[in-house]
Amino acid sequence: MTTLALGPSWLDPDYLIQTFGMIGILTIVFAESGLLIGFFLPGDSLLFTTGLLVAGQEYITMPLWLVCTLIVIAAILGDQVGYLFGRKVGPALFRRPDSKFFKQENVEKAHEFFERHGAKSIVLARFVPIVRTFTPIIAGVSRMNYRTFITYNLVGGVLWGAGVTVLGYFLGQIAFVREHIEAILIGIIFVSVLPVVFELLRARKGSKGNKAAPGGTPGGTPGGPGDRPGGTERGRHARR
Repeated sequence: MTTLALGPSWLDPDYLIQTFGMIGILTIVFAESGLLIGFFLPGDSLLFTTGLLVAGQEYITMPLWLVCTLIVIAAILGDQVGYLFGRKVGPALFRRPDSKFFKQENVEKAHEFFERHGAKSIVLARFVPIVRTFTPIIAGVSRMNYRTFITYNLVGGVLWGAGVTVLGYFLGQIAFVREHIEAILIGIIFVSVLPVVFELLRARKGSKGNKAAPGGTPGGTPGGPGDRPGGTERGRHARR
């Protein structure tokens, strides 16, 4: 199977799978699910391509059920590590300076997502690039109830890890999909980044409103990154 290079070759799902096999897939899923440095890695397109290759018995000879099981485990463990890291660093994460592999704006996006959706953000974030990396960390910073986090983590890991892989497996058996895999992958990436685009537009509109209101926030309510974790009613509800 050949795919269209959508950026550096080392980020192309097909290249990664050919080069590193199942170990590479699991490592990427784990890193993207909860390690700060994993936000730029391919997620949805990697899982979809994995399903395609399992269907065609290319590079991956394991049965689908085993592939999905391993991916789900890697995704769940990644979120667990992210949550525990968030609990350890606490609010200090919001004061961490930007670096090559860390941008404060990514933390802000994930925090807003978590505040808006509460506990179910652990599931929803799985399908949003960048946000899925930082949301479990934010859950840890906000000290979300651990049992609640585990429950949503299990659900999200299964829906995303197994769901996208199985989708690729069955669609990979359709001739049209195999013949237009480049367009399919571009479509997946496009759909994946749409929530991020909408979030950026919403944040930009909100920032304009903040400038117009006294105190730097709508309605003149002071606030800042340092007091955000768990600072809203929704955040307190998520911890319960």
